[in-house]
Amino acid sequence: MAVANQPVVEQIRAMFENGSLEELARRQYELAAEDFVEEWPQSGERIRGRANAKAINDNYPAMTGTTPQLSLRRLSGEGSHWVIEGTIDYGDGTPVSYVGIAELRDDKLARITEYFGNPFEAPAWRSKWVEAIT
Repeated sequence: MAVANQPVVEQIRAMFENGSLEELARRQYELAAEDFVEEWPQSGERIRGRANAKAINDNYPAMTGTTPQLSLRRLSGEGSHWVIEGTIDYGDGTPVSYVGIAELRDDKLARITEYFGNPFEAPAWRSKWVEAIT
């Protein structure tokens, strides 16, 4: 039995496992619906249309001087809602935590809301109740 949106889910997995921003831009354009919406709540930005999302990714290295590398930690969900967890290295060796909440429609990526979190030192007072994640 075919699972709804399974082809696009596997392509999302492949583009994040590849680790390349260029590959992400190319595949995202192919996977995205024409009316694709991408939101970055932390910077207050909304990107409308797959061409605008691709243009940002295509221009990122030239405008920032970096080529981020992606690393997939986990892809989970079902049907039309999926969560992508991973890290992004912006070139300084510091893994920034990444979470994307994806909405799929008709085997296309319709919308994604993405969150980026910089690492921080865990407070010593919690050490007796936690374990380090490596």
